Amino acid sequence: MTESIYPALYILAAAGFILAIKWMNSPATARRGVIVGEIGMLLAVVGTLLRHEVINYEWILIAFFVGSAIGVPIAYIMPMTAVPQRTAFSHACGALASALIGTAEYYRRMPHGFVMGALVLETLLGFLTFTASMMAFGKLQEVLPQRPILYRGQNFVNLGIFSGAVALGVALIARPETTWLYPVFALLALLFGVLLIIPIGGADMPTVIALLNSYAGLSASAMGFALNNKLLIIAGALDGSSGFILAVIMCRAMNRSFSNVLFGAFGTIQTSAKQVTARPVRSASPEEAAEILDAARSVVIVPGYGMAVAQAQHKLREMYDVLMKRGVDVRFAIHPVAGRMPGHMNVLLAEADVPYDRLAEMDDINPEFPRTDVALIIGANDVVNPAARTDKTSPLAGMPILNAYEAQTIMVIKRSMNPGFAGIDNDLYYMDKTLMLFGDAKVFVSSIVKELNTAVAAR
Repeated sequence: MTESIYPALYILAAAGFILAIKWMNSPATARRGVIVGEIGMLLAVVGTLLRHEVINYEWILIAFFVGSAIGVPIAYIMPMTAVPQRTAFSHACGALASALIGTAEYYRRMPHGFVMGALVLETLLGFLTFTASMMAFGKLQEVLPQRPILYRGQNFVNLGIFSGAVALGVALIARPETTWLYPVFALLALLFGVLLIIPIGGADMPTVIALLNSYAGLSASAMGFALNNKLLIIAGALDGSSGFILAVIMCRAMNRSFSNVLFGAFGTIQTSAKQVTARPVRSASPEEAAEILDAARSVVIVPGYGMAVAQAQHKLREMYDVLMKRGVDVRFAIHPVAGRMPGHMNVLLAEADVPYDRLAEMDDINPEFPRTDVALIIGANDVVNPAARTDKTSPLAGMPILNAYEAQTIMVIKRSMNPGFAGIDNDLYYMDKTLMLFGDAKVFVSSIVKELNTAVAAR
């Protein structure tokens, strides 16, 4: 009977995965998508446990409780600002699991032909994704240097190591009984994952996370072929293709190619005269900023990673409420790569219950900036840098940006004049119509809200 039940559960699980991806395309249906995806995964697990190959549940139960003991606290304790790191760590765990399963299958069965080819692909992608994801985690957590680590002939070294791993994989497919090759193959794959990430700067982490998601999915799909598990094939293919499409979208958002992301060393520190030479800026106090916002008719808020670090989204919602009650039209401009992962700003603003219809994508909001009284930038740097349009020699040249520089008045909340991840100085900060609001984003927005409330009470 169980042999007829688990295929039905697999079909329902696959449908759940597909619907989850579809519904997660929109913030309005994203919560529904997450719930359906979770139900689909539950059905997949139950269906797998019903398969006749499972003859002993003791180790499965132990692993279940150990995993739950680790995963549940992480879900509750980890702040929203650390979601990118958690995502990278999840990719690492999934990829390592796939690689270890492939390793066990190799030594247990030593398969031949197509199955061995799928197993080699699975373990190659699994091992390199594991170390690459851990390196990405280290960079995002700032325990590793965020700037690219470069040396002469780096790309040739990386290509040589990857080619060596592929050659050993082909040799294993031809002669699976040469078991001494497998540890060398695995070590080269692990090493390549490390070397793949160290030359990539923090500015490219959103694209890297999407690519690693794709690699992990492809590894899982290959594992499905090796284990003859159709649901793994479907789920891995969905994960791999969606991650790849997302990486393409991220590259387009930065006007860059995959080769440029992986080998271009974007994020090196700029040493131009603009950066090393002090330039005058205009600053303002919370009181002055509140007066300007109170007098405005339209305000566009541009959130960035600085907002995430300060956890200012809830105070920002308070400011939004006060301004809207005063008759000010407030919208939020969302750049595709703002923050450290795709959709980072959407997630944070949704956490603060900012209405979905107030969030505007880049292409929709850019024509509105010339008619905007105030553009309030909170912790965003590279995504509003006019150099992307005006300086053809800039590493940002051609990157689509939010046209905040076209607003009538620009206010920027930043801790200091330090550049963003790309290490590029921002001419926006030195414009005559720009006011720098120096300080912690949460504290500064709280002060603005206080001043706005005081002004309302005085009336």
